[in-house]
Amino acid sequence: MEQRKRPLSPHLQVYRLPLTAVVSVTHRMTGVLLTAGLMLFVVSLAMIQCGASSFSAMQTFIQLPVIEVAIWLMIYALFFHLCHGIRHLFWDAGETYDKLLMNYYIILELFGSVALTGLSFLFVQMAG
Repeated sequence: MEQRKRPLSPHLQVYRLPLTAVVSVTHRMTGVLLTAGLMLFVVSLAMIQCGASSFSAMQTFIQLPVIEVAIWLMIYALFFHLCHGIRHLFWDAGETYDKLLMNYYIILELFGSVALTGLSFLFVQMAG
């Protein structure tokens, strides 16, 4: 008996994930990113507690362009995770299960997370 090599279902090169699935995977990835950000935050607090020279070293580190971008990505991840969590609260209440409405709320959630990150960036620029 000859075995045919068939693709497994769903074949990801052919099958296009729905928007809700893409956002769900992104929500999980932002959760992992937030964990990394929390570790950086805890290390920062420990460095501050160690004294002025450690605090100065931490300030130098977090002012590196790559680290600044990483911090802003973590801030975006926080706001995305928050907005997605709010959408899940609506789902828990039994609302917004209509496909068109789901996609509308996904767009709203993405816009909200970008807007909150932008407002945070403006606040930091005005304060600094």
